Amino acid sequence: MSLFLHNARLPGSDDLLDLELGAGRVRRIGYIDPDERAGRSSGATTLDLAGRWVIPGLWDNHVHFSQWAQTSRRLDVSSAASAAAAATLVGHRLTAGGSGESLVGFGFRDGLWPDAPGRGVLDAVSGSVPVVLVSGDLHCCWLNSAALARHGFADHPTGLLREDDCFAVQRAIDTVDDAVMDAWADEAAHAAAARGVVGVVDLEMTWNLEHWQRRMASGTDSLRVEFGIYTADLSRAVGAGLRTGDLIPGTGGLLTVGPYKVITDGSLNTRTAYCFDEYPGLEGQPGSRGVLNVPPEALLAHLRTAVSAGIRPAVHAIGDHANALALDAFEELNTGEERSAGEELAGPGSIEHAQLLAPSDIPRFARLGVVASVQPEHAMDDRDVADRFWAGRTDRAFVLASLLNAGVHLALGSDAPVAPLDPWVTMAAAVGRSRAGREPWHPEQAISRQAALAASARGRHTVAVGDVADLAVVEIDPFTASVDDLRRMPVAATLIAGRFTHNAL
Repeated sequence: MSLFLHNARLPGSDDLLDLELGAGRVRRIGYIDPDERAGRSSGATTLDLAGRWVIPGLWDNHVHFSQWAQTSRRLDVSSAASAAAAATLVGHRLTAGGSGESLVGFGFRDGLWPDAPGRGVLDAVSGSVPVVLVSGDLHCCWLNSAALARHGFADHPTGLLREDDCFAVQRAIDTVDDAVMDAWADEAAHAAAARGVVGVVDLEMTWNLEHWQRRMASGTDSLRVEFGIYTADLSRAVGAGLRTGDLIPGTGGLLTVGPYKVITDGSLNTRTAYCFDEYPGLEGQPGSRGVLNVPPEALLAHLRTAVSAGIRPAVHAIGDHANALALDAFEELNTGEERSAGEELAGPGSIEHAQLLAPSDIPRFARLGVVASVQPEHAMDDRDVADRFWAGRTDRAFVLASLLNAGVHLALGSDAPVAPLDPWVTMAAAVGRSRAGREPWHPEQAISRQAALAASARGRHTVAVGDVADLAVVEIDPFTASVDDLRRMPVAATLIAGRFTHNAL
């Protein structure tokens, strides 16, 4: 059975045309006889799009889905401009009640705070209730004394945990009952579909294969999902014979093995991104250049294990030194004598974030075929802290245009919950380099609307015959929309393989 989309437009054009969808693909584009569209002999369905634009379905190439689904249930401390202000928000929530046996908050960014977060600041407003505040970049957790004792850090002097210690706490507080978490995830999947999203790369920091199998078996069918694998579970994945791109049976073709994610350094706001230069104010101190979570020899060994098994690497690197080391590892993989069929199948892989780059490393991405999986909205969040801690180097921070001009393949994402799971917000940041009326930040690194759409739609900036019918229908031409219109883009419908996952027509 066919679905005809009548009076449609493609991006960049005002011409009205018809699309025929069938067997999960785009069969025809152009003029289609009205009698055929009416389905008098075939039982086909026709929808009049009244001049709306049909675009490729959108992907968010980097999310932490369960954390994103939980964020709206946590105390929002993103507005806090100081440690004292964050503590005040905690105190108000506890006074109002409803926090249960513990309180979890999300979104603080202390890089520019005038005062330092510490356990005593939270203790003063929380008493015996364990409080964990997760930073907006996910690389730092701020705990009061009760929470430190609960999570095995009773003697920690400040209560500010970074990197691996923070990740351990995050895993511990993400123990929501499966049925509750699945309901939240289903709600978040529907919300993503309503923004034109057809798929996500889920890099939740846990083994989540069975989670998604269970959700999809229970009816969650609004998204395609590629699930990531971390070092702790790499041997498990290899032993199970999982290979990037494999479909998981019993999930309706929606669940696929994703990449192997390894976190080599920290983040800018937490001042743990691994850089060649010292952070201002930290000169001469331990960690003054950030934190290298995985030494180069260990990184190469992990990548060899993954690639030889057919699992594509996705290497987290934010600082310029971390990115250089990640590219060194990819180069070693490319030149190693032990290359196998599995390595060829897995492909070169990606660097996730790539926020600060040495100029000489930009062409290396292209030469090695490494994808730059980047999150443009992070530049809007971090522009002020970058101006302070990467002073004199921000001309090579979040360099989307430089990467694109060098021939690097871009894949855009959000890193939700660090930024909203909304590719229109992502594209607006990539195109406009601005938010909330501020002057564009390094506008020379803006990219075109076409390039932003392609980087959000697996390389497609328009719809063609033979494409999988993963589509979105929008109210404004994305090629001519203003930056503000991109950010708020009204989405009328979303389809996966020709099946509606959102329909407001």
